[in-house]
Amino acid sequence: MKKGDVIGGYRIISEPTNANGGKCMWAFAEKGGSQYFVKRFLEPKRPRDDAADSPSVRIRRQLAREFEDRHRTITERLRPDARGGGNLVLATDFFHEGSTYYKVTERIDTTSLEKPQSLEPRNKTVLLKTLGNSLKQLHDIDIVHGDLKPLNVLVQKRDGAAFHTAKLIDFDDSYVSGKPPEPDDIAGDSVYGAPEWRRYMQRDDSVGPHHLTCAVDVFALGLMTHLYLTGELPHHDKRYGSPADAVNAGEHLDLDTRLSDDMLGLLRAMTARAPGSRPRIATFLKTLSDPKVCALRHRRPGTVKGKSPAGKPASAPGTAKPSGARTSRIKAKNLTSTARPRAKTPLPEPPRTPTDADRPAPSAAPAPPTAPAAPATPPAAEAPAERTSRVRINLGDRRPRPGSS
Repeated sequence: MKKGDVIGGYRIISEPTNANGGKCMWAFAEKGGSQYFVKRFLEPKRPRDDAADSPSVRIRRQLAREFEDRHRTITERLRPDARGGGNLVLATDFFHEGSTYYKVTERIDTTSLEKPQSLEPRNKTVLLKTLGNSLKQLHDIDIVHGDLKPLNVLVQKRDGAAFHTAKLIDFDDSYVSGKPPEPDDIAGDSVYGAPEWRRYMQRDDSVGPHHLTCAVDVFALGLMTHLYLTGELPHHDKRYGSPADAVNAGEHLDLDTRLSDDMLGLLRAMTARAPGSRPRIATFLKTLSDPKVCALRHRRPGTVKGKSPAGKPASAPGTAKPSGARTSRIKAKNLTSTARPRAKTPLPEPPRTPTDADRPAPSAAPAPPTAPAAPATPPAAEAPAERTSRVRINLGDRRPRPGSS
């Protein structure tokens, strides 16, 4: 395929490129006065009809037949006139010329908003809902997109429109839920791939084709939602090459604590390790019914896990302070007041004899046996600093704590 060629009736009008094309080459073309996007698959190759029969030819024919069946099934199931179909960029033609397969879609403006996180909460909500509705249309007919990532979502705003919308493209790697291609043939992006997809790719015996369902897209959508709202993917331990690898190892993804509580709960569920624990797209859309869930807010230190603005670790939600912290708020001048009867406030040390316990407390605190008796009523201004230590009160841990006065 090169500029000027006519393939299947389409005249190529740009230089073919492999940019972001994976196992494909693509170019723009025109036919009948309209412009199109033409993709040339580098594999599989279709054997000639008159090729001599051999084991290798039979294998190639089988692979080609499966490839054709999968693409034609997706094309037949996806209908542009269905609800939400306006945001799906669907194939208009699929054919082979010689041994090579081609797919054609309508040419659209490929410019996309680079920073969706800069939008206002209501705009973010509309953007995510259009993307969610597109996926719901796929999932309602048991189709897995299979390669959901920002490159396959165009964030656009029509002239005169109030909001940005998301157009979902590239269904070349889509498949029927539970019936993915073989591990060597399945496509996807390891950054946005689901945990079960990663294990399937690695031929983990615990994962079979039936485990790769529409929940694969839900995991990717959870990561993309975090990206669109905050500008970053959830963080994870750098020992792992992708979010899915971290989740497979039992790690939890580090979500941005500026997200609302409802959104945090939704994204934790969407990025769960078990496919069955992830919500359906309908739940995703229901959560977005209130634009406030897409708003970011700076929480008070100590209300969420993470670090405070000062760089000190903040306590986890629900963490109780040690009971001793309350006694540290007693002022020193209160320690010079008349002691209460010992029947109500026993002194922990030194040990008392039974006779001492029955005797009413004196009007002033007794001095320790090794210290000389102090004046009964010394002037307040001349009171020695050590006098306050003669009434022993359990102050607990006196180290400063966040929030103590």
